[in-house]
Amino acid sequence: MTSTILQRELLHDAASRAERFLADLPERRVAPEAEAIDRLAKGLGPSLPERGRPALEVIRELDELGSPATIASAGPRFFGFVHGGALPATVAASWLATAWDQNAFSFASSPTGVILEETVLGWMQSLFGLPASAAGALTTGATLANFTALAAARHRLLARAGWDVESKGLFGAPPIEVLVSAESHPTVRKALALLGFGRDRVKVLPTDAQGRIRVDAIPRFDGPTLVCAQAGNVNSGAFDPFGPLAAACHDRDSWLHVDGAFGLWARASREKQALAVDIELADSWVTDAHKWLNVPYDCGVAFVRDADALRAAMSIEAAYLPADGPREPFHYTPEASRRARGVEVWAALRSLGREGVEAMIDRCCRHARRFAERIEEAGHEILNDVVLNQVVVSFRADEAGEGETGEVEEGAAERNARIIDSIQREGVCWCGPTLWQGRPAMRISVSNWATDEDDVERSLESILRAARAPRRTP
Repeated sequence: MTSTILQRELLHDAASRAERFLADLPERRVAPEAEAIDRLAKGLGPSLPERGRPALEVIRELDELGSPATIASAGPRFFGFVHGGALPATVAASWLATAWDQNAFSFASSPTGVILEETVLGWMQSLFGLPASAAGALTTGATLANFTALAAARHRLLARAGWDVESKGLFGAPPIEVLVSAESHPTVRKALALLGFGRDRVKVLPTDAQGRIRVDAIPRFDGPTLVCAQAGNVNSGAFDPFGPLAAACHDRDSWLHVDGAFGLWARASREKQALAVDIELADSWVTDAHKWLNVPYDCGVAFVRDADALRAAMSIEAAYLPADGPREPFHYTPEASRRARGVEVWAALRSLGREGVEAMIDRCCRHARRFAERIEEAGHEILNDVVLNQVVVSFRADEAGEGETGEVEEGAAERNARIIDSIQREGVCWCGPTLWQGRPAMRISVSNWATDEDDVERSLESILRAARAPRRTP
């Protein structure tokens, strides 16, 4: 068999297996059976085999062992994290991009990859209403996107103070005061630590009951200051007050950064864009395309108003690298070698259009409101104002069933943990635990393009069934 025929057979076999996997997603368990995970762990073996196997056998083994052990996070009833699925056009585009095997670090190595990336960055800037002059970058995710944008902030703030941080480092550099929300995502703190700012050195701004930075708590800034705000609290979905924060940062020695991993997509919805009013006044913004745009993992996005600052922070030089010419991604991102993420983003935006993106955002928010309304009607507590796609649930005790046997009454933490465990074990849907304003709770995140009304109702039945189930006797 020639290599061309073998490759064709191999790709057709893989496509057939992937097609079957995707076709089963709507009805399969969301969490895999323990036996499937055990079979995978044992089947892989502890050591590298001495001899290889034919590629067709390798793909068969991968499918038979790996597919049953996956979490159905690409399916319509996974609500544990803000995980999008993958739109059909993006899956197909990803397969094609993998066959292309482009290294999109420069125009010379991938004209297609670079042009597609430039195109989608422009489309997203327009969709979000960000300054057209801003520079953008595609990264692995919001963690590295935050790192990228904050590196640009560090460069500009220190350059204004007369310090070249890329050449001299931070030893002896003028100090930068860093302010973060008490509800900032841990990956923002991680990015700050990687940039030498420290996780615990930052000043924490207090928040209100919905997790928004309190306007009355915004201090006066003195000297170089970096402020990190949030669009879409990871629990409540709330947005920080960007107008007052931007006003406080009007001085040339201040920089306002917005972590909008999923919340920035609210700007694509006429119904929801008021939540992010004045966000365009910030200096940098990040989001994830693999969240609410529903492209395959991984794809983060960073935008920086000061394009020169981004390039100065990220640029590299070498004798073999192009010096002039088209925009080169390696001057704007931390990575050199990088896959062509713009292919899948282009497929998503081109297949949806502006109207389709808006409809997807609005549909997920509508589903979130339905979850909140039905759960509250059943007597449980919704801890957040459901303004976006996030619902925070606290399960109340069944007054008719608990405490009658003389047992110690079940606490809120134990009750919520028991109900969440029951939901996950049943497998109809998947929701995860959280801690909100000091209270143990369950979080529902609706961000999958494929979730429909039937998925919501089936999931609600499972959630409420678990909440009604009597506590197991210790």
